Amino acid sequence: MQKSYDVIIVGAGPNGLEAASYLSKAGVKVLVLERRYELGGGLATEEITLPRYFHNTHAIYMMMVDYAPLYQDFDLEATYNCSHIFPELQFVLPLLDGRAVCIYNDVEKTCKNFARFSSHDAEAYRELYHLSKQCVDEFIAPATFVPPLPILEALGKMQSCEVGKLVAEYSEKPAIEIVEQYFENEHIKALMLYLACHWGVEYDQGGLGYLVLLYLNRAGNYRLVRGGSHQIASALGKIIHQNGGAVINNQRIKRFIIEGGAAKGVELADGTRIESRMVLSTIDPHQTFLELTGENNLEEEFVEKLRLWQWEKYSLLGIHLALEEPPLFTAAQKDPGLNEAFIYVLGYETAEDFTRYCDAIYQGKIADMPGFNCCFPSVLDPLQAPSNRCTGLISQMAPYDLKEGGPDRWYDLAFQEEVAENSLATLNRYAPNITPDKVLWKYISTPTGVEDKFPNMVKGGIKQGAYDPLQMGYQRPNDDCSTTRTPIKNLYLGGASCYPGGCVIWGSGYVAANQIAEDLGVARWWKEPPLVTSAREKGLL
Repeated sequence: MQKSYDVIIVGAGPNGLEAASYLSKAGVKVLVLERRYELGGGLATEEITLPRYFHNTHAIYMMMVDYAPLYQDFDLEATYNCSHIFPELQFVLPLLDGRAVCIYNDVEKTCKNFARFSSHDAEAYRELYHLSKQCVDEFIAPATFVPPLPILEALGKMQSCEVGKLVAEYSEKPAIEIVEQYFENEHIKALMLYLACHWGVEYDQGGLGYLVLLYLNRAGNYRLVRGGSHQIASALGKIIHQNGGAVINNQRIKRFIIEGGAAKGVELADGTRIESRMVLSTIDPHQTFLELTGENNLEEEFVEKLRLWQWEKYSLLGIHLALEEPPLFTAAQKDPGLNEAFIYVLGYETAEDFTRYCDAIYQGKIADMPGFNCCFPSVLDPLQAPSNRCTGLISQMAPYDLKEGGPDRWYDLAFQEEVAENSLATLNRYAPNITPDKVLWKYISTPTGVEDKFPNMVKGGIKQGAYDPLQMGYQRPNDDCSTTRTPIKNLYLGGASCYPGGCVIWGSGYVAANQIAEDLGVARWWKEPPLVTSAREKGLL
């Protein structure tokens, strides 16, 4: 093993691989160290049920493909055979009466469906669609790929033009207020509120309305990676190695080497020291600073900020299914195309159903008849299951710390089975052909299982920390680290705990690559994205 590098990157998840790809192609000597035996982190595709059934066990819904620079910068599709499926029918909320609320990647088709429930809501969706698209195109998406500004400076810039004022205005509104402002039909409100909140926005919480605009805009723009999510990780791994970088798996880091207030490399658990000019950590802030950096190397005030960090209120319960056949939804009897949708939202027929479920999980409870989103990837991508068979995923919001039994109850196999059976019963209510005998095998990923598999996803959180107004923007994770630079010279933070956040949006790794290239004095081979340049010219960034 080479014992000296320009940059050591801790964690081979999406952000670590992204930063390593950009820097290695710029001629930077990069070493990526990964704790697990496989690179990719949440970009995982595994045969965890039966042979030839490929399951995307963590990240599956790609929502920023049309904005993230790395797809074009590395020509991932043409050069690395990394392509995406863009389903016409994105979301379906089937109803027990046989109808369905649908969101298409075509706004007019969505409006036509909404009009079956409410002509008012059809017009309202069209209005909200264009408003959210303007806000995302002109500000929210560009801001994802540049370092955050201090709060007052950011607000000042936002007030300089109309789109900035719009984003600022909506940011103060809770998700439920935005949904109630536009829609009147309870079924439509149920779907829209779910879409606004299921990535971590509390339905009655102000200060995150810009995320509501983003998520509602993205609801018509989700992609599925052809062949499985790991295809992206594999492509980025190839790029790193082609450009002289290295990714080494199964590595345990004992500590960062800190000398003279600066990061000088890492020491592994076996005592091996690897020197570097810089270290980029993509794991959570507690491991990065309290464990690997050491409190003795940090100011007391900074340590106190770290201890105020709030983890997420809920995790995701994943039930991965090997099915004998694809589901046939009752709602598809009048429209067979509904059986080929990307994502289904089941169990919530009114907005109150959803808020009631949220209130329960915040109290550590699981509903007997739960709601969730589910998808059946092999319906859209036959590569992911044997011929005429089907892979399925049920993804359910679930508390890590259960009111009865605490986190350890998730290790109770009988309890896991009970929860899974209740979820399958909900699926059967909407797709009657999915009876127990059609489930050939299932794999249950619990909130504690997520944490065990990915220790940086504390309490099973998928974003390395709660989405709270005090933990977003320039405050993610705090005002000392949000730009990826940290109080320790040459130590950078670039994972989901850092601005702009998680969910494979390709922001943190991109920002880190730019900051490190600048500090190394390395010429960037990549150009600033046109959407960022446009936002700068308008004075927004």
